[in-house]
Amino acid sequence: MSQNIRFIQGNEVCVEAALYAGLNFFAGYPITPSTEIAEHLSLRLPQIKGRFIQMEDEIASVCAIIGASLTGHKVMTATSGPGFSLMQEGLGYAIMAEIPCVIINVQRGGPSTGLPTSVSQGDVGQALWGTHGDHAVIAMTASNHQDIFAMTVHAFNMAETYRTPVILLFDEVTGHMRERLVIPEPGEFPLVERLRTSVKEGVDYHPYLPREDGRLPMSDFGGKHRYNVTGLAHDMWGFPSNNPSVVQGLLRHLVDKINNNSHNITRYNEYEMEDARTVLISYGSSARSALHVVKNRRARGERIGLLELQTLWPFPFGLVRQKCADAKYIVVVEMNMGQILQPVRMAVDNPERVYLANRIDGVFITPTDIKNILRIIQGRGM
Repeated sequence: MSQNIRFIQGNEVCVEAALYAGLNFFAGYPITPSTEIAEHLSLRLPQIKGRFIQMEDEIASVCAIIGASLTGHKVMTATSGPGFSLMQEGLGYAIMAEIPCVIINVQRGGPSTGLPTSVSQGDVGQALWGTHGDHAVIAMTASNHQDIFAMTVHAFNMAETYRTPVILLFDEVTGHMRERLVIPEPGEFPLVERLRTSVKEGVDYHPYLPREDGRLPMSDFGGKHRYNVTGLAHDMWGFPSNNPSVVQGLLRHLVDKINNNSHNITRYNEYEMEDARTVLISYGSSARSALHVVKNRRARGERIGLLELQTLWPFPFGLVRQKCADAKYIVVVEMNMGQILQPVRMAVDNPERVYLANRIDGVFITPTDIKNILRIIQGRGM
């Protein structure tokens, strides 16, 4: 069987994966460094009779995909930091109304307009806490093209399974670098399709009544069932309610359906972790430099390994605790001021052993940067 091999940009990999997963509606607004996603989809979606709309701004973009998802489509938008900020109210609405959608954030330097063409991983915390209220989110990332493809497909699957928005936190380096991609054959990756209700027309339909397995069957809005959709706290019919037991039940459902299934959502890679005494924890493009350090130092006999996180939220506390149980040094490698450092410290039994190797200046963190931090930590015998 001949392989479909491409040498393409990371943003284009995201496009190919979204189409593989069944994307048929995209709404977005151009913003560096995510613009290529919209550019490629403006060509590709019409070719498969999908719909592409360039909206007037990011607020309209997230609202458009919410509406399209309710009518039965697999949907996506793409942006970067400033646009992601504008999408937060729509993100909260989609969480509350349980609307499947995928939001790509190709991260750049901030705050505000910051460093539009430079790399950063500064939106990790925003993905979890950007919208208000108690809630849970799914946010994932990847460091190479094959994993960008896999995580994008996984994002669509998770959105449909848990009726929730899913955030893909790529960054300028992964979005703009070019490398080899083997596009999987149709059927090689399992796809989760929209779970539609079996309730017949004219019969009372409860849009927010979970099945025994926790999943919520949907009815295409404007189709055979009439039902209410709101960002207010609501009952199983979708109508607003301020009944304390209804509100508590709803919020617990929104959080538990994700956090209680973290073992099904979590994805990660590990390298040389079997006997590692020094563990690097990283994600996104930073993990590429971390992996280089591991390979280089393993060749010299050092017991060092890498835990590459692909699921950032819900944070895999149990996984991190298990993998770091025997580590003398734990070094979090990221391009922010420690946004994953904090949950790592919460996860492990000895938080005083956790250190940070980072850059926040818009420059890609290099293996030399990481080695310099390791030299300081190990030299002091911390």
